[in-house]
Amino acid sequence: MTSALQRAVESGAQALTAEVMPPRGANPSHALAMAECLRGRVHAVNVTDGSRAVMRMSSLVVCRLLLDAGLEPVWQLACRDRNRIALQSDLLGAHALGIRNLLCLTGDPVRAGDQADARPVNEFESVKLLRQVSAFNRGDDPVKGMLPDGPTDLFQGCAADPHSRSWSGLQRRLNRKREAGARFVQTQMVMDPLALERFQTELAAPLELPVLAGVFLLKSAKNALFINRMVPGACIPEGLIQRLAEADDPAAEGIAIAAEQVKRYLGIVQGVHLMAIKAEERIPQILERAGVSLLPG
Repeated sequence: MTSALQRAVESGAQALTAEVMPPRGANPSHALAMAECLRGRVHAVNVTDGSRAVMRMSSLVVCRLLLDAGLEPVWQLACRDRNRIALQSDLLGAHALGIRNLLCLTGDPVRAGDQADARPVNEFESVKLLRQVSAFNRGDDPVKGMLPDGPTDLFQGCAADPHSRSWSGLQRRLNRKREAGARFVQTQMVMDPLALERFQTELAAPLELPVLAGVFLLKSAKNALFINRMVPGACIPEGLIQRLAEADDPAAEGIAIAAEQVKRYLGIVQGVHLMAIKAEERIPQILERAGVSLLPG
């Protein structure tokens, strides 16, 4: 069965996703409650996989729990912690569980996390993972010809950063991801609409890659400064930081900024991906303020 996200993306309709983070523990109730806030608001709920190289519950497990709750997941799968056999096994297992949407990631380096002495694997990176998904979707067995029970039907996407300092490198990488089988691209947080316009016009559109632009909820000027300092590639403009610093209610101002970005970005690309770390309950307010709703079908 084709996923709601795939139907939206492939039809050219407005596509909406949002992100939840698995718990740092064995109780998924909070993550599921945050996902419940998104019911009827987005096509699918992304579940992060060891983001920033920090231990959290298995993203695959949380995706299955979302399915059980009647919510469509996007499984983020990072290559950092698994060899090719583990990745292949998890892909087949995800398909058996009914998970169809997949975001293929290399994964943040171990040194970015809180267990810097952990041993990374990195046998695959995102391009090789995309190739593996495409092979399974053709029914190819990596060793013995064809999969005995037929091909998988996974809808695989990739990530990209429109703020990349190396435009030629970004172009080469995106070309390789498209050739490897990426069917949509989800961007990192975008703070400059001009960068998104260039990314769409010069890179994504020629490749016919639908884009979901990353909208990140800023909670305060202090939060924005922390992100600029700690998150690789983050470039929140001074004007936005000043706007948050001068606001009587920085949390409300962050919602207003995100809503403005949603409206602007949907005029440039096909969809948006909303990120509100530890504040997922505010995502409906962002969409309401932006005048964006999930249309039936």
